[in-house]
Amino acid sequence: MALQDRLRRLREIEGEINRNLFIICSIVTFLVMAMIVFSFFSRGAFPPTKIHLFYLGVLILYSFHKELVRWLGKIKIERQGEYFVYGWVGLTTLLYIINFLSKDYFSYSPQGEPLTTLGELTILTLEILAIFIFTRILKILKVFVIK
Repeated sequence: MALQDRLRRLREIEGEINRNLFIICSIVTFLVMAMIVFSFFSRGAFPPTKIHLFYLGVLILYSFHKELVRWLGKIKIERQGEYFVYGWVGLTTLLYIINFLSKDYFSYSPQGEPLTTLGELTILTLEILAIFIFTRILKILKVFVIK
């Protein structure tokens, strides 16, 4: 019975940690999205964000920890992480539409130099989708490994 109590307590602790990681990831997501939007609409007035690697690290830590909690057998796991994926895909699509309708206005600085914001955003969004797919594969694998 002591093992069951320790496992239950471990699940509780890891569940609390995961909730905190979600909050941290949400805040960082919002800040990175805001920085990218400012960079996009400023047409080069702000420097490139250069925060992509840090953000991906935070997202990977949250995603993998969430899978760890799932593998520990936590009964109810919120599917909140999907909101990050939907948000990034939505933002990327929206900025591409705005740029298209403005006839590439936001792809060039006022001096006519090409800007990298949309390209960097595309890569970041595809990396986020890759993390999402990888964690979905882990979830499917869990179903077949632990019945």
